[in-house]
Amino acid sequence: MEKLYHLFLLIILVVIIPSLVHANVKEEPSYWDNVLPFINDTYWKGKATDAEKANNLAYTPDPYAVTGNMASNVSEMIVDGNTGRRNLVGKKLGKNRPCFATNPMDRCWRCDPNWEKNRKKLADCVQGFGRKTIGGKAGPIYVVTDPSDNDMQNPLPGTLRYAVTRNRPLWIIFAHSMVIRLNQELIMTSDKTIDGRGSTIIIAKGAGLTLQFIRNVIIHGIKIFDIQVGSGGLIRDAENHFGLRTKSDGDGISIFGSSNIWIDHVSMRNCKDGLIDVIMGSTAITISNCHFTDHNEAMLFGASNDYDGDKKMQITLAFNHFGKRLIQRMPRCRYGFIHVLNNDYTHWEMYAIGGSQNPTIISEGNRFIAPNNPNAKQITKRDYSPESVWKNWQWRSINDVYMNGAFFVQGGPTLTNRPFSKKDMIKSRPGTYVRRLTRYSGSLRCRKGNPC
Repeated sequence: MEKLYHLFLLIILVVIIPSLVHANVKEEPSYWDNVLPFINDTYWKGKATDAEKANNLAYTPDPYAVTGNMASNVSEMIVDGNTGRRNLVGKKLGKNRPCFATNPMDRCWRCDPNWEKNRKKLADCVQGFGRKTIGGKAGPIYVVTDPSDNDMQNPLPGTLRYAVTRNRPLWIIFAHSMVIRLNQELIMTSDKTIDGRGSTIIIAKGAGLTLQFIRNVIIHGIKIFDIQVGSGGLIRDAENHFGLRTKSDGDGISIFGSSNIWIDHVSMRNCKDGLIDVIMGSTAITISNCHFTDHNEAMLFGASNDYDGDKKMQITLAFNHFGKRLIQRMPRCRYGFIHVLNNDYTHWEMYAIGGSQNPTIISEGNRFIAPNNPNAKQITKRDYSPESVWKNWQWRSINDVYMNGAFFVQGGPTLTNRPFSKKDMIKSRPGTYVRRLTRYSGSLRCRKGNPC
């Protein structure tokens, strides 16, 4: 009977999954045929040159030092360095109210009952490769009061599109809960924070967010789902410029040639293309505390085998929950250095982490729960290259937890010289704590006057 059940599952997957699987639009030559003429005009070429200089400055020549620092911070939080006591319960606040922040980035700000008056404290809390991101900390707070998005060339003051296209740092918050349907892709400028705390902010059923040739952006505390392809046209991309755009991809968040980006406590599902795509030399990025569900190809890091500028791509994935009805690409990587730390992989249908073009992937302290399908137990996928090639790629699993038959196929030389000391790592496997570390992933319900 069990064999018949597994055969039934396999038949279902054979029939259904091919209809769901498709190459990300950025992996198709036709995409670049349409896009390149638009980004090769004088204006965008100038922005690309400036962005490349910023991306080179953001690049870390010794990425292992960053991953070591991140692991050390998690270890120090889980086990008190002096006493060895477990430290995940949460410290006490006034009137014996517990703080339930369970990872180091959250602990930096969530235990403050006055977070609403100290919003910019958030900018001090990012770790990993995006650790230098401060978003709009240097600018004033801007309050979005109007959820409409009707004028692409001259957005109304009070709208989100008006705020993100200003040529100055802004910390953007919202006057009340709102659902925003973007008529076209929301093209952001540098030095911005989108901070949804204190309200329920939903971006849905329209286009997504585009971070193209910019730097220093925080996106925090919002929900993004049911994102569609925008038709394109004349769209404002800065306070002093609008131009003709081709149709957008249908990504929830598209990061294109940009650096110093932090995406934190964002809930995402069901976008037409990727949930988060990172391409064209983007680097210094942290994606943390997010909750992802209901998607086929969740994340694409590097879109082209021919673009080796993505060798400078450095991304930290930490404390995220990859949840129900996800199929593959969590992430799928070309080139670059990806640190996958303390994430909870509770669902996938095909595989969790894939790659080609010799990316370095350090999987550390994650929990992987395989699906019941006996043909989808492997966490990793390298079918894009023969084993004679990929066996030399640096893909390592360190203190991960495998459940329901999950297994990780490693490659490359053993990390004997990595800069983690015994102090950096705890004796018990960090992966066993992932459920607690990711307990509050996704958009939070923060109330003024209370810890978030």
